[in-house]
Amino acid sequence: MKNPFSGVRYLWKSQDIRRKLIVTLIILIIFRLAANVPVPGINGAALKSLMSNLSNTGSFFSFLDLLSGGTVSHFSLLSMGVYPYITAQIILQLLTPIFPALQRKMEEDPREARKWQEKWTYYLAVPMATLSALGQINIFNSYSAQSGGAAIVPFGFTSALWLPSLTVLITMIGGTMFAIWLGELISEYGIRGQGLSLIIFAGIVARIPSQFGTLLADKQHGWILVLAMVVVMVAVIYAIVFVQQGRRNVPVMYPGRRVGNRMSMPVKGTLPLMVNLAGMIPLIFASAILQFPAIISSYFTSSKIAWVANFASGTQTTFNPNSWVYQLLYFLMVVVFTFFYTDVMFSQQNYGENLKKVGAQIPGINRGSPTQKYLTKVQRRITLPGALFLGLVAVLGYIINLILKAVGIGAALSSTSIFLVSSAGLLIVVGVVRDTFLNIDAELKLHGYDDAQLVK
Repeated sequence: MKNPFSGVRYLWKSQDIRRKLIVTLIILIIFRLAANVPVPGINGAALKSLMSNLSNTGSFFSFLDLLSGGTVSHFSLLSMGVYPYITAQIILQLLTPIFPALQRKMEEDPREARKWQEKWTYYLAVPMATLSALGQINIFNSYSAQSGGAAIVPFGFTSALWLPSLTVLITMIGGTMFAIWLGELISEYGIRGQGLSLIIFAGIVARIPSQFGTLLADKQHGWILVLAMVVVMVAVIYAIVFVQQGRRNVPVMYPGRRVGNRMSMPVKGTLPLMVNLAGMIPLIFASAILQFPAIISSYFTSSKIAWVANFASGTQTTFNPNSWVYQLLYFLMVVVFTFFYTDVMFSQQNYGENLKKVGAQIPGINRGSPTQKYLTKVQRRITLPGALFLGLVAVLGYIINLILKAVGIGAALSSTSIFLVSSAGLLIVVGVVRDTFLNIDAELKLHGYDDAQLVK
């Protein structure tokens, strides 16, 4: 079987690729160093006390901490990471099919439409970062107050606090834009097109050693938990690669070409449709939506009206990731968002018209709109196993937690957060590694570094 990454063994021989790898590594080191710089003015003692009491905070902060690479637990400048930018991207992608003017813009001039979309993604990332910063500050202070601690970030718009509060907001927004800028530098001067993905990847991978350390802290069952985590990681990686590689090859007949006075026969080809076209987006989108109830209710937990405060506290309890209600909603939302996002992305590709333009046809299906409808129907059918897989990945940590508690192992550990690195986090990691290797391998082959023909 031919090695799909046949040029990777020569990556250090190519001066251009070597330079890009070094630049990427340096930028990732800068990102990790900046991730340890705390927001100015925070109460370090109150933050440490809150994060050490995971029984009060549940796995809500652990989930945020995992995806941010440990920046949330330190209340770092980069605690929001690049997720406001990703949220802005998702919003604009979802708005495109809703507004006909945007759809026409994408069809008439895709290059200019992409430039417009990138520009407005940056603009929209700023208010998204502002909302995320306000919610993060408020929920930290709320949880700290519930546990009897002091405010982690003195925040308010009174005469005494407005300047420090504004400083904290600007600093957190600036940290997010700095992380986005680092990602863009990687895409421009490092590994092309992988900047933001590698920023997220670096954050998740950085948490793996501490996750193993947390497991080993259980002196009675530590090694059993480590072994279980390794088994889960291997199984999940295999499942992710298997599903990500899944394709449905739809037969397509391409018209013959005229060579002189002769016409060649039609060419048989295939159109590969991905089982998981949505990738990691549904998990990120569903988790972001499910965080809003907890964030909004945190504004009302200290209300003087008893029923309002009780309702807010109940909402926070219900939408805690340790709750079965949260996990059920998470699973359902991931499945629904997978279908919705896949439909949006698939309709934008408009295979029906594109095949019609080149004269290609699916046997037995008319060109144009009937082809698009047929392909959409096929794509929705093969999306079902992909959507269920993503939903299972989303709740895998909770399922493992239940299993460990049932057998009496790791009951004192927050296994949901620990094993998230083996499920949702691994989906990002495996996807980024695969795309990065394919990107590097393609560039190496362009430089002639291949098993078939090695240019020395």
